[in-house]
Formats: sequence, structure tokens, C-alpha cells
Amino acid sequence: MIGNHRCSLLAIVPLLAGISLLHAQKPRLPVPGITKNSVENFSRPLPIVNEPLHPLPRPVAPRRPIGSRGGVFDEVVRASGMIFSGTVTGIKPGPANQTQAVATVAITFHIDQAIRGTRVGDSITISQWAGLWSSGQRYRVGERVFLFLYPHSKLGLTSCVGGPMGRFPIDSYGRVLFSAQHLSAFRKDPVLGGKSRLRLSDFALAVRHASEEE
Repeated sequence: MIGNHRCSLLAIVPLLAGISLLHAQKPRLPVPGITKNSVENFSRPLPIVNEPLHPLPRPVAPRRPIGSRGGVFDEVVRASGMIFSGTVTGIKPGPANQTQAVATVAITFHIDQAIRGTRVGDSITISQWAGLWSSGQRYRVGERVFLFLYPHSKLGLTSCVGGPMGRFPIDSYGRVLFSAQHLSAFRKDPVLGGKSRLRLSDFALAVRHASEEE
């Protein structure tokens, strides 16, 4: 029996040797997409990049456009050189002379609330062309008003922005009164629209907000 096993093993050994030889001689099929160069590239270490890191830019809030609140009201505020509420304490006509080419009227105010170009408690005098006084833009002593005045001209004169649009009477209860012209012009304003009167503090706050948007 031992001799039979030896013969079987001797017969198998050449067979196994032939199979191994066939595998060794069989060509290896290439794997799609992988080449010798790509394998070498994968085996290489990644380069170290010493570039500075740039921080991301900070977001900038968009500026609110001028006139976004109500249009006309913002234009009145923007065109003003002086904005204040005050009490008329004196009126004096000034005829034309060598130093003043046109006749004027000097109106003095005690400043009750200052928004632009004045200070609370001051007494200021403005010069207005006498022609405006004759056309109806007049004041009386003791009258309380909220004014939006143009910057002084080369002659030192000023007047209300937009004529009656820049002048608001204040009643004895401290309320700012709107004329029919104001109601029409400010009808789309989110604060002033649809109101015929407003507390002085609320009106001044609306003016400050419009002034800060410039």
C-alpha cells in the first residue's frame, strides 16, 4: 500500500508544477485608470504648502437709502441747515442799505429743542427777505414753531425749506400741527402719514431718525 501512495504522489507533483508554470506565464491584465505613474504619485508624500491663511471678509450691512421712510419728509430734513423748535421773542424790519442790498426782517427765537445747527436755551436771530414776509410767511411774538431752515445764503438770509413745508405750528398743548399740505405730502410716511397732529417729543424723534439716515 505504501508503494501505491508513493506512486500517486509522484504523479501529482508534475501536475502541480505545470499549473504553477501556467500562472507564472499568464500575462496580468491592466486595471482601468491605474498606471505605474499614478501608483507612484499616490505613494509620494503630499507637499506642505506654507501659504498664509486670509480671513474671510466681515459682512457689511447695506446702507438704508435716503428717502426710504417717506420721501418728502426726508428731503425737507436733508435740505435743512437748522432744525429746531422755538418761541418767537422779537421781530425787527431791516431796510435795504449800503451793507444789505435787500430789505429784510429779523426774527429772534428762543430755542426750546435743538436738532441741527442750534443749542437748547440759545437765542438766535435769522434774517428773512422782506418779500417773503409780504407774501404771507410771517411770525408773531410768543408764537411757538418747529422750523426747518435753509443754510444761510451769501447775503446771510434764510427761510423755511419748501416755504410752508418747513414750518409747523405748535399748539398750547405741545403738539405739532400739520397743515393740509403736510397731510398730502406725508401721507405715505410710516410715522407721520394720516396724522393731523403729533406730540412734540414724537415729532422730534421722527426728525432725529430721518437726520441719522443721511
